[in-house]
Amino acid sequence: MGFSYYGDCMKKILITGGSGFVGSHLCERLLAEGNYVICLDNFFTGREKNIRHLRNNRFFRVLEQDVTEKIHLACDEIYNLACPASPVYYQHDSIKTITTSVIGSINALELAKKTGAKILQASTSEVYGDPQVHPQHEGYHGYVNILGPRSCYDEGKRCAETLFINYHRQEKIRVKIVRIFNTYGPRMRSDDGRVVSNFIVQALKGNDITIFGDGSQTRSFQYIDDLIKGLILAMNSPDEFTGPVNIGNPEEIRIIDLAQSIIKLTGSRSKIRFKPLPQDDPRQRQPDISLARAVLNWNPEVTLNSGLKKTIEYFRKELNH
Repeated sequence: MGFSYYGDCMKKILITGGSGFVGSHLCERLLAEGNYVICLDNFFTGREKNIRHLRNNRFFRVLEQDVTEKIHLACDEIYNLACPASPVYYQHDSIKTITTSVIGSINALELAKKTGAKILQASTSEVYGDPQVHPQHEGYHGYVNILGPRSCYDEGKRCAETLFINYHRQEKIRVKIVRIFNTYGPRMRSDDGRVVSNFIVQALKGNDITIFGDGSQTRSFQYIDDLIKGLILAMNSPDEFTGPVNIGNPEEIRIIDLAQSIIKLTGSRSKIRFKPLPQDDPRQRQPDISLARAVLNWNPEVTLNSGLKKTIEYFRKELNH
């Protein structure tokens, strides 16, 4: 059975990786909705300042622990977000990255088995690799180089999905699998190597904007608020719906057009500089969100222009501190 910490109406929710970019926004939202929230994090890529404003909330607890260590607590729901998500960090210690995805998932699933908690896996569009199907739908099995430099992340997340669905089949655990597409917004790290944060920081500093490849490759960017809404809707969906389900903005944009938009929005005089495309970097990335629309009644609402303005404002303040 699940365990309600403060009365019958309040859920006790564990978020692994809760001090990260996505995790901290999720902590904030779930607290605002009247839940007791436990943030479990080893603070490798997560930052204490992301959750500092929540510390005085008596329904919020921080547990400094690595997800690869066994977890001992009672909870009703688990959001398994723990894993570096940017190439700079997940390639820094590739063995640790894949261990976090695999052993971390096993530990989270074993906790769900013990407590009866419902559990959501934050998977990724990277499971599709450099896709040969466009846009990507959940039935596409992907095109991933299992020996490439990105495989520690891609294959770790693919294995985590396999673990989740097999715990569901074998142990009857209530699971949800969400494939997250490129997400941006406040609390991104300025040094994480992701394209939106890279371009904004370079533009605000007046440095050259670095584009890898010729800029014709595409991505689809969703604002953090839309993702958080999608994660919560997925968790609260009927038990028979396990996913996987794509959560992303289907509006596709060329990287060079993104760079030019950010230069315009920041009023920067930065020039664009091109560098070679890294190995296995996807040429196209766009979600088919038909399933999310049909089952979750979810649609992204924040336009790219509006979301970029909010993110630029966040980084202006960050760089001025």
